[in-house]
Amino acid sequence: MSAPRPQDITTRTDMTPTETPNPSQLPRISVLISGNGSNLQALIDGCAAGRIPARIVQVISNRADAHGLTRARQAGITTAFIDHRLFADRAAFDAALANKIQEASPDFVTLAGFMRILTPALVQQFLGKLINIHPSLLPKYPGLNTHARALEAADTRHGATVHFVTPTVDAGPAIVQGILNIQPGETLDHLKSRVHALEHRIYPQALAWLVTGAVRYADGQTTWQDPALTRNRPQIIREDAPLALND
Repeated sequence: MSAPRPQDITTRTDMTPTETPNPSQLPRISVLISGNGSNLQALIDGCAAGRIPARIVQVISNRADAHGLTRARQAGITTAFIDHRLFADRAAFDAALANKIQEASPDFVTLAGFMRILTPALVQQFLGKLINIHPSLLPKYPGLNTHARALEAADTRHGATVHFVTPTVDAGPAIVQGILNIQPGETLDHLKSRVHALEHRIYPQALAWLVTGAVRYADGQTTWQDPALTRNRPQIIREDAPLALND
């Protein structure tokens, strides 16, 4: 079965609310990280600016030295560190992780560079409320080393995908894809930096759609509140075009 064809959002202007709820009523977000936390920072900034009508209440890392924990603390967000190396197996770690997440009573959970494969049990617990960002135009290049693989294949386009997390790794239905054109002779580092910049645009937008109900997970598919948008087809945001919604 071919992947759903993306639909361009550059002309849509009606998918983000004009009013921000009372802070005590804002959806609660838990973020899982493993490293620098640049996508976490984009989400923090989006919430602070009101572009994402939600509140990040918890950041969890499986690495004590993850700079994202410092970013969270500087923003006044509760943090937690759970060392996966202390657990007998992935299931035991994920059970502890799920318990920690539940302590914050989040409405949604976002993976922002969390370098762990989640067990089906944990995914099922948060199914439909759990999203991830992946540095490729899924279904192309699931897994690691996506930028190098795109260059080695002489692709002309590359980008990133925000998708709902399902038990199969990097296979959940896409919400939005950020797309850029690979430049002739482009280096790996340059391409990586461009994709990162695009990620910082599309992840806040995807979370804004999710928390406002513009998009939801239903029957294994991405479903849009706007009837003009096709079910299970991701929106697209292009590197060379401004966001028409709230960017």
